[in-house]
Amino acid sequence: QAQLSQALNGVSDKAKEAKEFLVQLKNLLQQIQENGLDYEACLVAQCDALVDALTRQKAKLLTKVTKEREHKLKVVWDQINHCTLKLRQSTGLMEYCLEVIKENDPSGFLQVFFFPISWGKKRKDVKVKSKNGYTNLYPVPVTVPPVPLLQLEKCCTRNNSVTLAWRMPPLSHNPVEGYILELDDGDGGQFREVYVGKETLCTIDGLHFNSTYNARVKAFNSSGVGPYSKTVILQTSDVAWFTFDPSSAHRDIVLSNDNQTATCNSYDDRVVLGTAAFSKGVHYWELHVDRYDNHPDPAFGIARINVVKDMMLGKDDKAWAMYVDNNRSWFMHCNSHTNRTEGGVSKGATVGVLLDLNKHNLTFYINGQQQGPPAFENVEGVFMPALSLNRNVQVGLPQFSPTYP
Repeated sequence: QAQLSQALNGVSDKAKEAKEFLVQLKNLLQQIQENGLDYEACLVAQCDALVDALTRQKAKLLTKVTKEREHKLKVVWDQINHCTLKLRQSTGLMEYCLEVIKENDPSGFLQVFFFPISWGKKRKDVKVKSKNGYTNLYPVPVTVPPVPLLQLEKCCTRNNSVTLAWRMPPLSHNPVEGYILELDDGDGGQFREVYVGKETLCTIDGLHFNSTYNARVKAFNSSGVGPYSKTVILQTSDVAWFTFDPSSAHRDIVLSNDNQTATCNSYDDRVVLGTAAFSKGVHYWELHVDRYDNHPDPAFGIARINVVKDMMLGKDDKAWAMYVDNNRSWFMHCNSHTNRTEGGVSKGATVGVLLDLNKHNLTFYINGQQQGPPAFENVEGVFMPALSLNRNVQVGLPQFSPTYP
């Protein structure tokens, strides 16, 4: 018994040592897990910072290229318009000289001789002394401009914007001081002036979707207004296609992929708007959740142009939104939360927004399924697609226009 008791004490000591060693192993396991998570978080943060830096540099370079391209295009268009005007003046002068040179009266030939043909000089009345004294020999009066010619190959529509281009007839020598572009209301109503100026290319934004517009243009000078051109008919898009708008986004929002992907540099919610504006009709768009870390709650919906950009969408009275986490969603307007609904988002999810301005309501979808009842009723006015997110989320627009659910 003494020997067995002594052996039992030895075994007990060994068991105690084994338990202590087991505790150490468990502590080591927990430490490995914590260190791994810390390293993973650090790695993700560094990679995100690198991606953000590259995205900002890409956006900066693209903006620089776009501005340089627009500047060069404007310079070339200005030169084209200037040379076209001078060519018209020279053509008119040539035609006039050809007519005057047929004159048998010597004073007519003197007029051609004294007529200033330099492009840099203004035409003036030329007086020479004839048998009856000084006589004005510049008999061609300045009349109103002729009918402008619409350049149909340059006229186009994009979303709810239309672009129109025109030019004067090639043999026109009457001076043009400017143009007046008129557009109807898209429903067969009266024409209204939408542009007055010297340019021969004009884009009108903010029109109604799925509408047919009639446009016409006329020229004017010091003698008056010329006749209207032929009417051109332009059809706006049935379904909206837009990108994120860098000019209206919060400064913490980072846009990439030609402004079709949005991320954020802040842990706080920031707002970005779309480039389209809706005032009537039925519109549906989708947004794809490209990245979703640590269970954030992005918000999707519509907003006025003056919505507050530094807090979650729907907290002020300028936005109507659905915010959603990985398990459930809520509707929010004026910081009022309603209609909690089960079902959330994760990486790869698709959120759909259906704005029906015929029925004046707003409905949301997740992965093609309606999320709760119609979210808001009696929505009226002009709205833009809107989104709020923080740095744990990346949202993108689809490559193709989605169909109604």
